[in-house]
Amino acid sequence: MQLDNAFGIHSQALDLRARRSEVLAANLANVDTPGYKARDFDFQAVLRQEIPALRLAVTQADHLQTEQGLVPPSQMQYREPMQPSLDGNTVDPDLEYSNFAANALEYQASLRFLDGRIKSLMLAIKGQ
Repeated sequence: MQLDNAFGIHSQALDLRARRSEVLAANLANVDTPGYKARDFDFQAVLRQEIPALRLAVTQADHLQTEQGLVPPSQMQYREPMQPSLDGNTVDPDLEYSNFAANALEYQASLRFLDGRIKSLMLAIKGQ
């Protein structure tokens, strides 16, 4: 039995939620930085790429290299401001706080799902 199969996609989702929290926190930290451009990524699109069957493997040195990292740079997008500021900063604090809170709730949901799966596996191992 492989743990990847037991946990399903939730372990990858947890990693991506943590990365998204970092991106949103960076946006909030730079709310007053002139010229700072808010960034984010499409969680669903990146999660679909995380499914191992869809990832390309590099088997020869001459092959094109796939993008590295948990969230490839091509998946990071700049946020379009609803009301641009005069100094070029595109961070909307209300939007960022809202996205951060929603992401935190979804992170908690993934943790609870994984906790339930682990408890089920422990019961199965103990034979109960």
